[in-house]
Amino acid sequence: MRIFKGQSSLRITLNTFCDLEGFVSAFIKYRKPNGKSGVFSAFVGDVAGGLISYECKEGDLDVSGWWSFWAYITFDDGRSAMGQAAKVFIWKEGGG
Repeated sequence: MRIFKGQSSLRITLNTFCDLEGFVSAFIKYRKPNGKSGVFSAFVGDVAGGLISYECKEGDLDVSGWWSFWAYITFDDGRSAMGQAAKVFIWKEGGG
């Protein structure tokens, strides 16, 4: 399935491959094709399975090209864990 610039009916889900018991915060960090970076506040869908997700909103996917997404988790004992980046191509509407 292709993802398009401006698409807002989309859930980004990342598998952290670790138990998230005791997490305090979960973020999906990103880097856009233009080099700008930021974070989406994620929700934990499966604590034991390590799944975090974010529901995209209007304007989130505002640049076409290769995006990088990775997890960043903070635990209640001060530990933090970050994941390896997943690269995803965001297409221009009507692009082939």
